[in-house]
Amino acid sequence: MNTRIVVVGSLNADFVIDLERFPVPGETVTGKTFHVFPGGKGANQAYAAARLGGRVSMIGQVGQDTHAGWLKSNLASVGVDVTQIRHDPSVSSGVACISIDASGQNQIIIVGGANATLTPERLEPSRELIASAKIVLIQLEIPLETVASVARIAKRSEAIVILDPAPAKPAPDSLLACADYVTPNETELAVLTGVRPGKVTRSVARDLAKGLHARGAAKVIVKMGAQGALLTGEGGEHFWPALPVRPVDTTAAGDAFNAAFAVALAEGRSEIEAGEFATAAAAWSVTRPGAQPSMPTRDDVAALMS
Repeated sequence: MNTRIVVVGSLNADFVIDLERFPVPGETVTGKTFHVFPGGKGANQAYAAARLGGRVSMIGQVGQDTHAGWLKSNLASVGVDVTQIRHDPSVSSGVACISIDASGQNQIIIVGGANATLTPERLEPSRELIASAKIVLIQLEIPLETVASVARIAKRSEAIVILDPAPAKPAPDSLLACADYVTPNETELAVLTGVRPGKVTRSVARDLAKGLHARGAAKVIVKMGAQGALLTGEGGEHFWPALPVRPVDTTAAGDAFNAAFAVALAEGRSEIEAGEFATAAAAWSVTRPGAQPSMPTRDDVAALMS
């Protein structure tokens, strides 16, 4: 059985500051701690899927700096195939500056670096790998035309395409139509549907998801943080309530969800079982600091589910 998961996306060095509260414009506040973690939505999902036992390959790009080798070796340390991660010597690797307040909420600023120069032409050596996948995970931290190219290749080869529309930005209907699952959080759902971002209830999420279905999205999973996750599609809907945990850092919880969902589907589990597994993986991840360091193992998820 083909279980290969291919992730095409970003690799970032995450500079993380913990602080009591976020500053208002023009204000200086004192942070509590500072850490540097490997991150990037693509790399986070690849790392998480491998930690959970998935057979994972990563396609991406790093730049000319000290972070490049570290970002690749960290993925390789959990079994991710990194042979298709390229090097652009003309730019830096991607970076993200992340602030986390006392409640575990975050604010993030991203500089694309080598992620931004991963153009569709640079995918050519990886076309065969993408076409061989059971599941392809994509996000929006690399150029939109590259994401669209990956989605078309995967769709033609009948891979399951899981689109994480993050960071929040508009996406064309043609891209939504290539995705088997579109997985926005509350903010991303609002941006995709053209409404003002804010707290989204289950009923509001259902109504907004209808707009994405009308634009071609087959199935939508709205990741609603502490509320849970809502699946909508032609087969009806299903809601997975969030597991009660004490959050430390919500960074990359959505990446943990997508990775776990992909691993479960690749193993032949049902959609409902995959969502339960993903909900538990996301819940575990928010109890630890950092992006990739917070990703659970299969035993961690099993313990939380039990």
